[in-house]
Amino acid sequence: MTATLLKTPLHALHLELGARMVPFAGYDMPVQYPLGVLKEHLHTRSQAGLFDVSHMGQILLHGPEAATALESLVPVDIVDLPVGTQRYALFTDEQGGILDDLMVANLGDDTLFLVVNAACKEQDLAHLREHLGARCEVQPLFETRALLALQGPAAASVLQRLAPEVAQMTFMQVRRVTLLEADCLISRSGYTGEDGYEISVPTEHAEALARRLLAEPEVQPIGLGARDSLRLEAGLCLYGHDMDPDTSAVQASLWWAVSKARRADGARAGGFPGAERVFEQQREGVARKRVGLLPQERTPVREGADIVDGTGKTVGRVSSGGFGPTLNAPVAMGYVDSEHSALETPLFAVVRGKQVALKVSKMPFVVPRYYRG
Repeated sequence: MTATLLKTPLHALHLELGARMVPFAGYDMPVQYPLGVLKEHLHTRSQAGLFDVSHMGQILLHGPEAATALESLVPVDIVDLPVGTQRYALFTDEQGGILDDLMVANLGDDTLFLVVNAACKEQDLAHLREHLGARCEVQPLFETRALLALQGPAAASVLQRLAPEVAQMTFMQVRRVTLLEADCLISRSGYTGEDGYEISVPTEHAEALARRLLAEPEVQPIGLGARDSLRLEAGLCLYGHDMDPDTSAVQASLWWAVSKARRADGARAGGFPGAERVFEQQREGVARKRVGLLPQERTPVREGADIVDGTGKTVGRVSSGGFGPTLNAPVAMGYVDSEHSALETPLFAVVRGKQVALKVSKMPFVVPRYYRG
């Protein structure tokens, strides 16, 4: 017996727009619209795309201890996070493995706003309640808020027509904004490598806001297919594919996400689950690490493909891969033995029994265009 798929507040609109729907993280989600994945991807890079990301988990933490409490679960500086700013964070376990990645925003008034991954949101909520419930209020917004992402170089000019004040925001800033008389929470951020915004909107106002944005000439609806190819070109991890509880921040090449204040020589060193293991890995190195991979021919290299060296010995595995429409070439990322992780190292992916030449590449594959003012 299959479980009934959940629906976002925009489900009827997706069907009206001709979306092809697929199961994703327990939800019935649009993978593409009639425009098609390739054109949706290129439209987002050139103009503006609207994504329904309401399946993600939105959570508020309230109370004077909220920041110090959350710091006990993440290797990130939350205590000194300025009001109106958000930061990328990781939930870690006692072995330093990654339980989920998330965004944390300081809304002021002892309130933090978290956005966690759809497939992890129930376990993340339980994790927060178990460890922080006695120190601050943990308030899920799963049923009451939708989440839209407006991404691309035209996103700012489009959203300014509804709220001129968003023009002053820079990358990773957050503010409360009224859109079509709805109280929204907007961050200038996203998952595409482009400038853009994520908009938390009350569920009952989500469809009206989506229709208003789609009425702008620059905006097209974009599905999960293009969302994945955009984030892959941007070198961004997908939880459960490019990182998981068997992977640490060091192995995932996410050491930058461990705030300086929380590192071994920092002002508030450690104090998060698995800290000593993570610090040991940073000091002594790791056996495998995440790298960018550029196939040297047109054959796409997909998740799960083995990576071998010139002798045919298996030295790694592809964690994400596909076609990069902006580059007009295949792109991938994966984990390789550290001795094979240097830039330009020649390797091979095994695709349907044949070897496809790869080179280890820097990431992101496409230069990000975040607006920093």
